[in-house]
Amino acid sequence: MTARRITIALLVAASTTGVAAFAPSSPAIHPTTQLSAANNENPTAASQLANAASVSILAATLLFNPLPSHADGGTKEFKLPPIDRSDASRCVLNSSKMGQANAARDKLYDLRECNLSGANANEFDLSGVIMTKTDASKAKFREAQFSKGYLRDSNFEDADFTNAIVDRASFKGSSMRGTIFQNAVLTATSFEGADVENADFTDSYIGDFDIKNLCKNPSLKGENPTTGADTRMSAQCSPGR
Repeated sequence: MTARRITIALLVAASTTGVAAFAPSSPAIHPTTQLSAANNENPTAASQLANAASVSILAATLLFNPLPSHADGGTKEFKLPPIDRSDASRCVLNSSKMGQANAARDKLYDLRECNLSGANANEFDLSGVIMTKTDASKAKFREAQFSKGYLRDSNFEDADFTNAIVDRASFKGSSMRGTIFQNAVLTATSFEGADVENADFTDSYIGDFDIKNLCKNPSLKGENPTTGADTRMSAQCSPGR
């Protein structure tokens, strides 16, 4: 309870530093002095005070100096390395074993210009994958993970992303005609310049900012040939939105 009160007090102190310059001067009380005194009296209290001070300083830093947040799906330009055409196994779908949160891999996952039409990648972790001019039409990506995927200028027509997690990815310039995104998570993902005609977004999770951009896409129309869902209605875009 004491540590919590100290944390709140330090946060309040941090929030008032902007007006402190106009207040009458008074003797300064430094946290190090408080820590020293507490350490002499009670080692446990000193430890609690130190932890509270560390937490409060971090909280105050994030509160008053927030770090910029950049979603890969919204990044305009990327500088990609040349395609390693000497790698005979390059165009093979491999699931990452390192976890999708940071898209970590032991080497660049490059599927540019690969023919993956009709491939089965259900439940694969494809985080960090790079696709440009890739044919992934009719591919199965059910319950797959695409964190930080670079999926631009590619063919995803009639692909199935049902229950997939597509986080901080970019489909810029890709063809998504007839693609299924039922119950998919599409956070911080860009469809800028993509052809989404006849796609199905039924029950997918799309952030407010992203849904506004998707609703502005002129190709958001038609009906999915597999599910029969109305494309615009499936994305919850009203006629005037």
